[in-house]
Amino acid sequence: MPSGAAPHRPGPGRVVPSSTYRLQVQPAFTFDDAAQQADYLAALGVSHAYLSPILAPTPGSAHGYDVVSHEFLNEEAGGSAGFDRLTTALRGVGLGTVVDVVPNHMTTPTPASLNHPWWFLLRDGRESDHAHWFDVDWEAEEGRVLVPVLGQSLESVIADGELSVEAGGGPHGNETVLRYFDHAFPVRRGTESLDLPDLVAAQHYRLCDWHEGGSRLNYRRFFDVTTLAAVRVEDNDVFDHTHRLLLEEFLAGTVDGFRIDHPDGLADPGGYLSRLADATGDAWVVAEKILEGHEQLPADWRCAGTTGYDTLLRVQQVFVDPAGETPLTDLLTELVGERQDLDDMVLTAKQQVVAQVQLAEVNRLMRLIGRVLVGEDQDALRRGLEALLVSMDRYRAYLVPGAEAEPEQLAVLAHAEARAAQLVSEEDRDALALVAQLASGGHLPGAQIDTRGAQREFVVRFQQTCGPVMAKGIEDTAFYRYARLTGLNEVGGDPGRVGLAPDELHSFAARQLATWPTTMTTLATHDTKRSEDVRARLSVIAERPAEWANWVHTARELGAPHRGSRLDPATEYLLWQTAVGTWPISTERLQGYATKAIREAKEHTTWTEQDTVYEADVAAFAEALTTEPALGDHVAQWVDLTAPAARAVTLGQKLLQLVLPGVPDVYQGTELVDLSLVDPDNRRPVDYSVRRDRLAHLDAGEGLRDLDDEKLLVTSRALRLRRDHPEWFIGEHATYAAVPTSSEHAVAVGRGDAEGIQVVAVATRLDDRLRADGGWGAAGVALPEGDWVDLLTGAALTRPADGEVELAVLLRALPVALLVRHESLEPR
Repeated sequence: MPSGAAPHRPGPGRVVPSSTYRLQVQPAFTFDDAAQQADYLAALGVSHAYLSPILAPTPGSAHGYDVVSHEFLNEEAGGSAGFDRLTTALRGVGLGTVVDVVPNHMTTPTPASLNHPWWFLLRDGRESDHAHWFDVDWEAEEGRVLVPVLGQSLESVIADGELSVEAGGGPHGNETVLRYFDHAFPVRRGTESLDLPDLVAAQHYRLCDWHEGGSRLNYRRFFDVTTLAAVRVEDNDVFDHTHRLLLEEFLAGTVDGFRIDHPDGLADPGGYLSRLADATGDAWVVAEKILEGHEQLPADWRCAGTTGYDTLLRVQQVFVDPAGETPLTDLLTELVGERQDLDDMVLTAKQQVVAQVQLAEVNRLMRLIGRVLVGEDQDALRRGLEALLVSMDRYRAYLVPGAEAEPEQLAVLAHAEARAAQLVSEEDRDALALVAQLASGGHLPGAQIDTRGAQREFVVRFQQTCGPVMAKGIEDTAFYRYARLTGLNEVGGDPGRVGLAPDELHSFAARQLATWPTTMTTLATHDTKRSEDVRARLSVIAERPAEWANWVHTARELGAPHRGSRLDPATEYLLWQTAVGTWPISTERLQGYATKAIREAKEHTTWTEQDTVYEADVAAFAEALTTEPALGDHVAQWVDLTAPAARAVTLGQKLLQLVLPGVPDVYQGTELVDLSLVDPDNRRPVDYSVRRDRLAHLDAGEGLRDLDDEKLLVTSRALRLRRDHPEWFIGEHATYAAVPTSSEHAVAVGRGDAEGIQVVAVATRLDDRLRADGGWGAAGVALPEGDWVDLLTGAALTRPADGEVELAVLLRALPVALLVRHESLEPR
């Protein structure tokens, strides 16, 4: 943001949540089920329920991102009547609603008739009233849409009688359809009476073996998911139709804000956010944007900020001991037999993604290059394109054809080109320069005349391809291969770095307050690879690297009888860490996670080309981990040994997330200790009766029984404080300050307003090393002068005029404290 620019805030009169609570709406947890928890959420202290997508998804969808219709709310969750009951219940206890929006894609369901726009596109082709909805390269398949759903070649399918023509299908039950098992596709009018081979050839779509989709697909999709076809919301008509129902709910007051799914997939994310802001009077909107390194959101984006992965990274890392980096690196080298370099692993993974996973998208970009640069060496240009894609170090640049390019966005491409130049031969560097110039929207003297449209399209398509290469290459490949400290392998994370100094956290928080003061913060989402509390357990490993190494060596000895010949050391090490982070865990859950992890890693098996022998060895080892007493006892010993330090991380990172600048989100169920793994594990049902009982127990002053109670106490007291005093956290005059401590083992932050610091949160960090060093000693925290009350313990204290409050006294009962000025607690 330019120096002196105003911080990004929603428009006048627009609601800003003090906090949100994420709920995963699905057939197993409907709008009415959510409504039954309204009073509990109010008692917890949140201001808004934050719902997963509410529009109609594929029947049975457990997540809602596979939208089939923008005209209806999710009927399996209760439809519009159920949503009305939910919002009425929420408003009845003073809560609002935030909704997840999926602007980037719709699903191509089975049968296709469930998605009317998609059906009409297939039926009527490029002349369809809905052709402009989808991003189809019509020239690639002779004016047809490729539909890769067959289990073998089209010729074989016809020969085997697996295709049939039936009457009475389609959205209205009155069309002739082409049926393939559960699939049903429209038959083009006037072709119904043709022989089957001629009928199939006459359609506006081309059926093919599903394997062919990876290289030939000619419609844009979400990452590599062929069943999620991208939607062109940059078209005004498409935006209006896809957002009408959501905006009606907003204007009716039943929705207060939106979370935007994957804006980097859009042709013009900034333009989309501006249009949404215009339609809502600048409502509170957060964008699911992964920021790399010191990257910030574009200053001209009209939104409140991100969904919080940038905060998650800093909060987690401040509780990780940097002293563990070298010994943990040495241990990984010993286990896998080579010294792994994460940057090299990322490069290799991205190259694999470009060559295989995103091949169809690269081929589409090459078709554009071929139209623009006819006389150039296409093979060299392809090598240049691939090198440029893998050299992007962020999800995309933000360049809009026809608009003046921001220098910092051009610099993103320039830096990528410089890195790419090291990946190609000297002979290919001129070709690379041409591709980079084309991607930046610059002038190309050698371009074919009348190809300006193709050039502009390339600028957009290149940016839309960068995100999938980053996500699939890093988070969904390299992070499943690199096992040094797996808790750091998180969405938006940086496992190449171990630990973060408190000063860096303070600098980041101050910047957030100055630029994006109402951004979202989070510790867990439906997309995180591990829950916040799994990561807390794993963070402690960095504090005890020598003991961990000894533990791992013993673990490997114990596991030897159960280690199949195909199980590789890196995967075994991943499984041991996963067991430590989630213990106790069932065989079913660990095996499900292990299968997903090894397929995402793409080294020994994949989702599309499975090595069943290798997968069986991994599954057998996971079963042994969860059923063999000696292995389970060994895992439990480590968990018990590190429980005090893990407790400090669990409570410390939760407290910091709840008080740092921004609007904190609590993912469903994580107000208690949650040991979930990546989806679908983190979408398991939440037992709210347990949470209600525990909260009532705490509110009755009956004392803390375990870590679940302690985490619920921290969460509820911080959320209630935010609700009662939003001016200290999200108000226009809210302040943030680093509160000095005389120990590296304490991090303290202050929040307040123009009248001064009103709240101080203190958290213990690196607790194991603190204990090894003999405890707090005389170390203290320099509270502002005055009388204070700890909302967690009820203890009252006053800072001595000549010194600090001793940390040993302040943190005697809990490893965290939430202090509020005594006078601020008096009735207003």
